[in-house]
Amino acid sequence: MQDTAAGLREMARVVRPGGRLVVCEFSTPTNGAFRALYENVALQAIQVVARGSSNPEAYEYLAESIKKWPTQEELAQVVRDAGWGDVAWTNLTGGIVALHTATRPLG
Repeated sequence: MQDTAAGLREMARVVRPGGRLVVCEFSTPTNGAFRALYENVALQAIQVVARGSSNPEAYEYLAESIKKWPTQEELAQVVRDAGWGDVAWTNLTGGIVALHTATRPLG
């Protein structure tokens, strides 16, 4: 989605009351040292792989979009602002990936 907030609002509009939202997305590692290593090594590795790829732009976009994606807390607020309730997340792999969940309110 180009506009995450608009996409989440549309999902809230079409999901039945009590329906669930689940988003599994790259996120921000929670440990500062691990985050620095991840940003300086893993994301750079994606760009190295891109150079040998048949579609380097896709890999470069992936690395840049991961860097620009909101933190867990920031995304949770965007989800709340879009009309979802019971917003929560679970960090996976030290926060490299986070599983966000929410419920469309009944009323």
